[in-house]
Amino acid sequence: MLSDLELKYYSRQILLEEIGLKGQEKLKSAKVLVIGAGGLGCPVLTYLAAAGVGDIGIVDNDTIDISNLHRQILYSYEEIGKSKAEIAKIKLEKLNPFISIEAFKLRLGIDNALEIIKKYDIIVDCSDNYQTRFLVNDAAIFLNKILVYGSIYKFEGQVSVFNFKNGPTYRCLFPQFPLKESLVNCSLSGVIGVLPGIIGSFQANEVVKIITEQNNILSGKLMIYNAKTNNSQFIYFEKNSSINYDEIIKLHFSNEIQYSETSKKELLELEKIMKQEILFLDVREIGEMPTFDFENLLKIPLSIVEMEFSKIPKNKKVIVFCQSGNRSKQAIILLEKFYNFENLVNLTDGISENFIESWKKKK
Repeated sequence: MLSDLELKYYSRQILLEEIGLKGQEKLKSAKVLVIGAGGLGCPVLTYLAAAGVGDIGIVDNDTIDISNLHRQILYSYEEIGKSKAEIAKIKLEKLNPFISIEAFKLRLGIDNALEIIKKYDIIVDCSDNYQTRFLVNDAAIFLNKILVYGSIYKFEGQVSVFNFKNGPTYRCLFPQFPLKESLVNCSLSGVIGVLPGIIGSFQANEVVKIITEQNNILSGKLMIYNAKTNNSQFIYFEKNSSINYDEIIKLHFSNEIQYSETSKKELLELEKIMKQEILFLDVREIGEMPTFDFENLLKIPLSIVEMEFSKIPKNKKVIVFCQSGNRSKQAIILLEKFYNFENLVNLTDGISENFIESWKKKK
């Protein structure tokens, strides 16, 4: 139900036949999470707040830098060095006092993505790196959330909508993690200041259209806009049924994996996304065969795992194994219950010679 003040605030929007009072109430009930409060995030957040999206989340662990100000229009010179998420929240609450905003001053990662994303209906990807884009996509698939995507490069921007009514996803359009030499962002390549405002506005428009149930959503379509020529083109793509999201999601967010050539491929993909090697934890007793002698291996027998739990990192994916998968499962239950681990994955069938030989050949 909208108050008298809200009716006045949104009056020009409510006049639209396609929105009306019902559409405005849908906006008030909507929950939208914006990943990144930078160039794209600033216009997205501004227009979603002004449109009356009732519950907005902001994820960004960065602080305001002087080089941001030519395009990140929520911030001012006096706020250099302050948290983007916090300042954005303050500014947006002044713009629209009728909505709720939560600021997450952190970097989205495998350890927190599901917990943060699960309470929102629509996710808006305003990140500037491929690691986050793949992670956000996979989390959205796992939680069945709609994802509104945008990216910018020099004078060109892209917009699309993923996982809309079980439609195509980010991996359908970009199936492979890019080569290291192709990884660029604004800090390296530059960007015209008005471009994120244009692309971010397109993203916000798609969010409003989705919430108010409009037609012609950018699902299965990648819109490419060129700020130098003012030309737009569309690339059409379909859902790729060959993508094994069960394996991808299991590796990201589950604590069980049955090793196979498919899972090996996804483990390697996960390493790229996390920018670090996966760690293996051997909880077998000393001397058990076969041996598994790699650099990224930690050996702590189940019998002493409680005494040496502090040696196990919590900031990377840890594959726990034993001979059959039973002791490793026990170790995970113990570590999760009493020592707050959330990054452990059980190798369900245990270690084998084939596993060892296959992993040795991974690179």
